Amino acid sequence: MTAAPGRLIGVSLGPGDPGWITRRAWAVLQGPARWAYPVRAERERSYALDIAERGGLAPPADAAPLTFPMTRDPATLAWHWSRAAATVAATLRQGRDVAFLVEGDASTYATFGHLARAVGAELPEVEVETIPGVASFLAAPARVGWPLASQDDALAVLPGGYGMATVERLLPEVDTLVLLKVKPLLEPLIDLLEGRGLLASSAFVERAGTPQERVVTDLRALRGGSVHYLSLLLVHNAHRRQGEGGA
Repeated sequence: MTAAPGRLIGVSLGPGDPGWITRRAWAVLQGPARWAYPVRAERERSYALDIAERGGLAPPADAAPLTFPMTRDPATLAWHWSRAAATVAATLRQGRDVAFLVEGDASTYATFGHLARAVGAELPEVEVETIPGVASFLAAPARVGWPLASQDDALAVLPGGYGMATVERLLPEVDTLVLLKVKPLLEPLIDLLEGRGLLASSAFVERAGTPQERVVTDLRALRGGSVHYLSLLLVHNAHRRQGEGGA
């Protein structure tokens, strides 16, 4: 009788502070599962692995870096996904669990969902567990000292990659707008918020919870500067009256 494969576990670590790692994630990472973690290029440091190590967790000797390059080329991405899935599936077939380290929350704009689908295509019987964690858009308002949403507020969270047209359309419809990975659009976003009188109710948070964390509440100070790709904008629409814009 063929032994059951191991489980694929998405281990959410939060956006940067090891103190935000959940007890469930901590227990899995101290167990027998083989670690796997994402890198953007071979021999590059892993942001997710760094969170675990700063928390005092030592990776096992056979921890496996999985390369997911920052590219939109379909052929390149398909090759790396296939390679990562094969590496993980080989361990699972031995009956051993694989714990895939995820910065932030594994269910929110994360690599883990893509990996789970790729592994499932190769090993359909695999069991997948997702351990929830602190998402960056939950950590950021806590660091700024603002509520994310109150009572019946309308909230929207989206990557900055949706573009300025989407931001301009959505902003009047919500009380709080969170824009993730805003580096490519930062200057136009600052101009838009200034034009709409929303600079005073907006904040920028970069690498929340890490030693390199930066919180900026005067967005004009960011003009002409360099920002990390793990950055977001919190925008409270101070001009929207409750009940406007909704169905």
